[in-house]
Amino acid sequence: MPKMKTDKGAAKRFKVTGTGRLRRRKAFKNHILEKKGPTRLRRLSRDADVAPGDARAVRRMLGL
Repeated sequence: MPKMKTDKGAAKRFKVTGTGRLRRRKAFKNHILEKKGPTRLRRLSRDADVAPGDARAVRRMLGL
């Protein structure tokens, strides 16, 4: 049986923390930033946990 390949698109989007949690970037912080307030942009800058319902699929894509 060949090895599973890592989904490279997923590998660029998700990171695994030292404790094994999955982290992702928040959406809506790439362009059209002038009309978004500083508080909103600061909040969007923080990484978020991957939702529990998506975690299994993300782990599979990352080959974990």
